[in-house]
Amino acid sequence: MEREMKVQNPENPETFATDRRTFLKVSAFLGGSILLADRLRWALDLVRRAEADTLQPGEEYLLAKAENILYSACLQCNTGCGIKVKLLDGVAVKIDGNPFNPFALTPHLPYKTSPFETATFDGILCPKGQAGLQTAYDPYRLVKVLKRAGKRGENKWITIPFEQAIEEIVEGGSLFHTIPGEENRKVEGLKDLWALRDPQVAKAMADDVKRIMGKKTPEEKTQSVEAFQVKYREHLDKLIDPDHPDLGPKNNQLVFMWGRLKAGRGDLISPFVKDAFGSVNAHGHTTVCQGSLYFTGKAMSEQFVEGKWTGGRKFYWQADTENSEFILFVGASPFEGNYGPPHRIPKITEGLVSGRLRIAVGDPRLSKTAAKAWRWVPIRPGAEGALALGIICWIFDNRRYDERSLRNANKAAAKADGEPSWCNATWLVKLDKEGKGGPFLRASEIRIAAKEQRKTKDGREWEFDPFVVLSDGRPIPFDPYDEEKAVEGDLLVKTELQGIRVTSGLQLLYEQASSRSLEEWAAISGIEARDIVELATEFTSHGKKAAADIHRGVSQHTNGFYNVFAWLSLNLLIGNYDWKGGM
Repeated sequence: MEREMKVQNPENPETFATDRRTFLKVSAFLGGSILLADRLRWALDLVRRAEADTLQPGEEYLLAKAENILYSACLQCNTGCGIKVKLLDGVAVKIDGNPFNPFALTPHLPYKTSPFETATFDGILCPKGQAGLQTAYDPYRLVKVLKRAGKRGENKWITIPFEQAIEEIVEGGSLFHTIPGEENRKVEGLKDLWALRDPQVAKAMADDVKRIMGKKTPEEKTQSVEAFQVKYREHLDKLIDPDHPDLGPKNNQLVFMWGRLKAGRGDLISPFVKDAFGSVNAHGHTTVCQGSLYFTGKAMSEQFVEGKWTGGRKFYWQADTENSEFILFVGASPFEGNYGPPHRIPKITEGLVSGRLRIAVGDPRLSKTAAKAWRWVPIRPGAEGALALGIICWIFDNRRYDERSLRNANKAAAKADGEPSWCNATWLVKLDKEGKGGPFLRASEIRIAAKEQRKTKDGREWEFDPFVVLSDGRPIPFDPYDEEKAVEGDLLVKTELQGIRVTSGLQLLYEQASSRSLEEWAAISGIEARDIVELATEFTSHGKKAAADIHRGVSQHTNGFYNVFAWLSLNLLIGNYDWKGGM
């Protein structure tokens, strides 16, 4: 059947009808790009008329039919909001938010809702997500495999069929014989690089290499390599270099590199490269853009488990924009980017309109977020940590920190105070000869408690040596995870116990923040001291319903880790972690 299509005539605001076959013939003659452009123009006109409620009687709105919708995830930024992609004859013509996804709609629709119902219900999506159409149909987007057709660096390429690319990658051979100087060069394919195929041998080799690398002298390493070569003499041909077994098997010559990789794609790639193929070289995008943000989160979320610090997550906290009363955004502009504009902007906007929320912005430029703020503070780029320390300095000087939550040294104490978490602000730290903080003090070191033998979950033994706080000036041993015996400590401590100089964790932060005056911190930040006073006063006037929310502007420096640590420590001072309205 011929299906009538309405195509907009640029010379006539009215639409004219043409049959599908004629339209495709003309479009094929003029080129596929014109076909796509016309389809998109027609679709946009359809959307415009639907939104204006001017569709003709009986005219069907095809974009509201369930069979014309695909549900997916937006990757225009690193947030990954849920999207619904609307199709016409296989062409994506509109992208909206997925109403099943909490990033695109809060509260999201129940998951049992029929897709025929949700076909007419759209979530929120930011302009960057809408630009997914431009990404998908970018005329310069690579849609075929490129193969080098000149010498390295000449930027000469040819396109080859996908099947040919797979064959050459797997089989190898004289892949560049047409290039002068490479006529006789042989390239090893994956079948050749997949040399060591026995996982037990691979593991045994790797364990022995670790022992070799642990040797301290060159003589010891040489002897260990010789013993390694004897032990694995039947497998030396599978190594990159038998004299340097630390390079591993030839399998490691496969390097799989990607850009920004999220969700299920990583779950496919890593098991193939690492587990199946046996290469350690699966590497993705990472720069200073947010690595320092993630690794500060990892450092601050590490837990003491069975004798070692572990379990920290590479993540970061965000302000509870739905319930906060004050948010200080530093190097973060949710109204332009940040993590999840569709998720955060409606809540911030509601708060500003209703009067529930007041925001301030620390940013070198007057961003769109700053334009809506109670205060904009134009700080100097890279000096964000100085602003945080200036606020911390004022909080200490005016005792505006949450003493009740900071004193909790273990789980039982936090539970008794109704706190969801606790920190190491009162834990005693040993000082070195220069007066710098080192490891935590242990009870056995000052002879107030003995070490204990404990069992791991799998039955192995480990040695627990209690941590120590001062409570009313007396050293008290404690277990961080004790749920019965609550232990609270003194906050600002600097003393000597059994000949060991110690201080509290909070004291270290206080000394760092007070190492300069408020005016000096302000000068480093490029602002006035009164700006710091105003921000600090407001920040500490809402209990736990205030937050300092940061992102790449703070972390995207070589000193980013310490910038981020200062700001996350500021949040810690008002005890807002895991609290409604806090972090």
